[in-house]
Amino acid sequence: MVSHVAARCYNANMMHSQTDAHAMKLLDLPLLLRLKQTAIVLHSELGLTEDARGQNSALLSSIVFPRGLHTLLAQWDEQNVVGQFRYRQGEHNAHIVYLAPTLEEHDDDSIWLHMLDAMAAQAGKTGAQSLVGEVEHSHRLFETMRRAGYAVYSRQVIWRGGPLGAQPARPGIRIHAETPADQIGVAALLGSTIPPIMQAILGPSTDMAGLVYQKDAKIKAYIAYSEGKHGIYALPFVHPEALDEAPAIIAAAWQRIERSRKLPVYVCVRGYQGWLENAMRDLDLSPWLEQAVMVKHLTAGVRQACFGQIGLGAAGGRKSAATMPLGSETTYSATPCRQIGGEPPLNGQTNHRRL
Repeated sequence: MVSHVAARCYNANMMHSQTDAHAMKLLDLPLLLRLKQTAIVLHSELGLTEDARGQNSALLSSIVFPRGLHTLLAQWDEQNVVGQFRYRQGEHNAHIVYLAPTLEEHDDDSIWLHMLDAMAAQAGKTGAQSLVGEVEHSHRLFETMRRAGYAVYSRQVIWRGGPLGAQPARPGIRIHAETPADQIGVAALLGSTIPPIMQAILGPSTDMAGLVYQKDAKIKAYIAYSEGKHGIYALPFVHPEALDEAPAIIAAAWQRIERSRKLPVYVCVRGYQGWLENAMRDLDLSPWLEQAVMVKHLTAGVRQACFGQIGLGAAGGRKSAATMPLGSETTYSATPCRQIGGEPPLNGQTNHRRL
């Protein structure tokens, strides 16, 4: 009830405030360069592998060569705020990259609310069905996003480890790079590990590379990962039948990623596979960030009966997940699913924070 009252008050304030939101222009660059130095990063994969806020970020390129990055500048009662989200045509979801500036505890969060609304409106116009952001539960932006209509889809903990030395893989654990022949097996594994309602939001991006562990002619583990100049970000998907082998599987995957010997590694473990946290401890990784994956739906999908052939190709920017238990011999039914450079803070908080 309180949240509904707050939402009504917020909407009333919106009607009586002077606002201005527009796509960023070259003339706005000096202001944006200043604002984004205190930005809150809401895209963990980009934030941990690339420089989301520094001079070499995608900010300037998003003006000249957009490449799916949309940057907005807004004013609220003479206060400036900037927000950036990523969306590419054909994908189902847009993902907030950052929001700036960071506000103090006593500051009014109306500028955040306005920018969240502006990004949602722009993302909807470009074709996105939902807008996603990752934020720490303890950050005040968490409550702001709830007021702006975002719902928590999953909890996730990001585990961090330093550069890993070369170590021989455990006998019997063989990892290979994903190939087209693995498509059906990977889809079956994703379908059996990601809850159906979350597959379109929480599946691995098609931009991510993949490593596969196969046993008894079935794929029992899949490690999706991204590399950048500041780190390696990984999403592990391990079948419960391979629970005892999870630490060895993930360790073997690291040995296939040469840059893991030079860069820190970050592993995102989501709530639906919380049991992997024990494997993280066995690998001497430390819990580093605890976040909520928050989603705002922008359009309502229309379901229609379709009797055409069902493909397992990637759709909506996510790798496909077969909605059936792993190991079934019947035909697969597929549904689409699927910086911190220089150690700046994520979500406006220090990276040295420990859970």
